[in-house]
Amino acid sequence: MKRFPAAVAAVFAALLAAVLSVPAAHAASWPVVRSGDQGAKVSTVQYLLNARGYATGADGAFGPATEAKVRSFQNANGLSPVDGVVGGATWPKLIVTVRQGDTGDAVKALQVQLNARGANLAVDGAFGAGTDSSVRGFQQSANLSPVDGIVGPATWSALLSGGGGGTGGGSGDLLSQSQAASLLSSAGITWSSSGNCSNRNSSNCTSFDGLRRASADGAVALKHAVGGCGLTITGGTETGHAAGTYSHANGYKLDFAMASCLTNHITGNFAYSGVRGDGATLYTAPSGNVYANEGNHWDVTFTG
Repeated sequence: MKRFPAAVAAVFAALLAAVLSVPAAHAASWPVVRSGDQGAKVSTVQYLLNARGYATGADGAFGPATEAKVRSFQNANGLSPVDGVVGGATWPKLIVTVRQGDTGDAVKALQVQLNARGANLAVDGAFGAGTDSSVRGFQQSANLSPVDGIVGPATWSALLSGGGGGTGGGSGDLLSQSQAASLLSSAGITWSSSGNCSNRNSSNCTSFDGLRRASADGAVALKHAVGGCGLTITGGTETGHAAGTYSHANGYKLDFAMASCLTNHITGNFAYSGVRGDGATLYTAPSGNVYANEGNHWDVTFTG
């Protein structure tokens, strides 16, 4: 058998390892955020720029000042083109791996993203037990491994793009019954229906067919926030609910059975925001999710 010289063999092994390995940051799927955009992703960009030493106001509006900072960051990191657009090349350089015990603007960026998915965290830049619990809950719901509370490239990408372990894509993606049921049950959430069925074309059923991924993630985040309080879903995407853009049928709403622990969590942590036309008392979470007390259940609109 012919043998390679040791030096040649070492070089060959190194090259083979480089070809076979795919860095997580490179393989990840990242959103595109640019001038004119607004919202949580823009705030995340701004907080991460602050963490990287490019001070900018974190107001959630991608204006000329933010674009100038992005261009400076891209130029300093050898990125091309230097276009002020935060996409697949810029995100992996911009994100900061954070974990419990860390503090600062990168943690604020994380907390903004977790809140966009239904968490109720103070954006204080302190990675404490609450933030750790929310991260682990998200990692579990997104089928990430390991579920370790450490926010690295894979978790950042899933938070920002809605990606995960094969159960759905972005926050606007629609899940099948089995996909949503798997996410919810793995978090300890149960559901019931008068017809003991999941056919979305029957009002006697509780269906998750066509549920938005963001709504499923929001329900999981709520379960982690209430801890040992049991959550039972009594309404999903099935027919029989009121119509509208942010409706059950379009995957934005879930109904939760009344429980004193759930009610105490909602009224104790979310802001009272008035009374709906049908008399339901409204509470709004920092994420923008709206909780309506309909008497025998909580009607929750997940806006993320």
